[in-house]
Amino acid sequence: MAYTRQTVFHLCLLLSVGSAFIPLLLEEQNVAGKRARCYATSVPSDELLDEILQVAISASKNAGDIILRNSGGAEVTNRKANSRDLLTMIDPLCEKSIKETIAVAFPEHDFLGEESVSPGKEASSQALDAKLADAEKWLWVVDPIDGTTNFVHGMPLCMPSVAASYGGEVMVGVIYDCHRDELFTAVKGKGAFMNEQQIHVGAQEGIGDAVVAMGSPPAQESMEMSLKGIQALMPRVRTIRMLGSAAIMLAWVANGRLTGYWEYDLSSWDTAAGALLVTEAGGRFTDLEGKDYRLHTRKICATNGLVHDDVLRALREEGVV
Repeated sequence: MAYTRQTVFHLCLLLSVGSAFIPLLLEEQNVAGKRARCYATSVPSDELLDEILQVAISASKNAGDIILRNSGGAEVTNRKANSRDLLTMIDPLCEKSIKETIAVAFPEHDFLGEESVSPGKEASSQALDAKLADAEKWLWVVDPIDGTTNFVHGMPLCMPSVAASYGGEVMVGVIYDCHRDELFTAVKGKGAFMNEQQIHVGAQEGIGDAVVAMGSPPAQESMEMSLKGIQALMPRVRTIRMLGSAAIMLAWVANGRLTGYWEYDLSSWDTAAGALLVTEAGGRFTDLEGKDYRLHTRKICATNGLVHDDVLRALREEGVV
């Protein structure tokens, strides 16, 4: 049975005082404090998850509109980790739009966006650690434009990726491909959908039939491992694709356009929404050792599940670790 936040609050009050009489006119500060504590320890209700999903959709579409208005390409305003890691003036604008949309509906929720974190995997990991220090809270994990290089060059393979996690577990994920008007959504335990139609991962049973995507990362170590990955997989799979956006590659694993996708080093905002989409669509999402995905996971492999072990084995044999 699902309970609303208001019902859970009232139950917590009753449990905290037993059968004692509760004055109807509590001080506002005390009421707010009790509500926060009760909410933090409650299981998210279906009603709350749906509310969060709708806000995530709204935030994603607002950012998508900004991307479309600038879809002809954008000027590079900064380079982050290196000369291949780009930033435009539109990235922070999209992040600001998403953050404001969320804050209006859920001012008590925390927010982690790519453009608010210094470049580099160490800074990314430290920022996530800091946000997850309070285990029982909502944290939105957002990439305002996943595929910035594509965006800079006017390629229609860039989009917002928006996820909401509770206690470190992703509960809601939305990826909005604004160029094709394809809205990918997932709520934990409720399945994955594209434009409100349920989706499932592909049915390929053997690695020889698999279409596997991978990245072209900017960092030197990741680049070297990616080249090893090409050597490992290209002779074994049907074909390899590099689309330049983790969000779209994960969404396409979820709906079966791709059989799998792996990458040597990604941040939580690159993967959070897509990880939920893949698993809710019946796929498998792990690190390169086969351990289940967590927000801290950086080396990722997402597949339909049927070819997962074969992909991991091929990568390991080539020294991708």
